[in-house]
Amino acid sequence: MSKRPVAFVTGASRGLGRGIALALARGGFDIVGNATSYAPQDPPIGLAEVQARIVELGVQFEPVPGDIADLSTHAPLLAAGLARFGRIDVLVNNAGIAPRQRRDVLETTPESFDEVLALNTRGTFFLTQRVARQMVAQDRDDSPVPPAIIFISSISADVSSPARAEYCISKAAISQAAKVFADRLAECGVNVYEVRPGIMQTDMTTPVRDHYEALIADGLVPQRRWGQPEDVGRAVAALARGDFAYATGLVIELSGGMNIRHL
Repeated sequence: MSKRPVAFVTGASRGLGRGIALALARGGFDIVGNATSYAPQDPPIGLAEVQARIVELGVQFEPVPGDIADLSTHAPLLAAGLARFGRIDVLVNNAGIAPRQRRDVLETTPESFDEVLALNTRGTFFLTQRVARQMVAQDRDDSPVPPAIIFISSISADVSSPARAEYCISKAAISQAAKVFADRLAECGVNVYEVRPGIMQTDMTTPVRDHYEALIADGLVPQRRWGQPEDVGRAVAALARGDFAYATGLVIELSGGMNIRHL
């Protein structure tokens, strides 16, 4: 049984997930890191690189590769984390994908819709359900932080992008899932939060970098910069360590001021 708090982070191999895992490790969390694959023979990339960085910080890391869109992986993923650390204190639902190809909403295909929602919505929902049951059953006396579930959604939960409708719909669904789990789990002492990143500089946005650079320069983002994985990591770390323990259901938008309505 770990004496440190334990966080399970999905999509931990790159981008926002990597930033979140590192921020939690700096805060003294042991990490269960999930991604679709783990290649220890190729340490400069993926979960192996994240593992090396986290171990350097003086905490432990358990890689649990698997595609959470496949519901059959959920039980063994959780079992691997529990076998290593004995409990899960925080779940960070970060794993997600964008459409392989941006298409106008009038051209969205069933295949793309199903692929995006299978991971972003369906897989995330049922993994949360499984981990929530574990959190409710755990002995709270052994937990150094209040148990918490943190959904990483997107401003796309509330902002329309007609060229990637399936992504927006998946994130809107996750936003509602966060509310439902927060409502249900409040009586169980498990807090649930939603973090909504804005325009983030990650692998996901690399193909449309020039497009977003122009929008940022034109003032779409009042703070006039890209969001970074570290911005999200710091917010998640604050939620995970219990800084907002009396605010279950809280939604935090990290968008550089895009939420400000102005003339």
